Amino acid sequence: MNSVGKKIKELRTGNKMTLKELSEKTGFSIGFLSQLERGLTTIAIDSLDTIAKELHVDISYFLSPPKEQKQIVLRSYEQEVYQIVNNHIFYNLTNHISERELLPRLIHILPMEKLESIKTYSHEGEEFVYVLEGILTLVLNDEEYSLYPGDSAHYSSMKVHNWANYTNKVVKFIAVNIPNTLKE
Repeated sequence: MNSVGKKIKELRTGNKMTLKELSEKTGFSIGFLSQLERGLTTIAIDSLDTIAKELHVDISYFLSPPKEQKQIVLRSYEQEVYQIVNNHIFYNLTNHISERELLPRLIHILPMEKLESIKTYSHEGEEFVYVLEGILTLVLNDEEYSLYPGDSAHYSSMKVHNWANYTNKVVKFIAVNIPNTLKE
């Protein structure tokens, strides 16, 4: 009942209506309405319908569960591994992964041996990478670039590319892609 009372108070004050005015329109006492808004009493459905009509909403407004809102901030301790491919570990850096155009990720690459050639690929869009820790090898159009902490690269994803870690330590970097390939 607490959430029903809060919703009534929000609508009433949003309509610049006093408890006395709502009382006069509904026939309920000011004391009852005050207790209802504070979650100290319950209300029958037909009485709630009367209040809903005076506040110009459907009764379902009070009865439907609140929509779960995703948080704007994603705390570091809330980050979850969403994919592991070979020696790459991917973390999403947003709670809104399927609703946004950008795909921001934290990626860890475990050490690997240098192969003759790394498998490259291309796709639609752009990519931006920023190295946090270690030495990232960026392979772009058959050229290799060594990126150190603080270095960044911004390139068209249409160019054949991939990342590698030829060191004996984990490489950590942020990658941002457009378009978001995980968008629904």
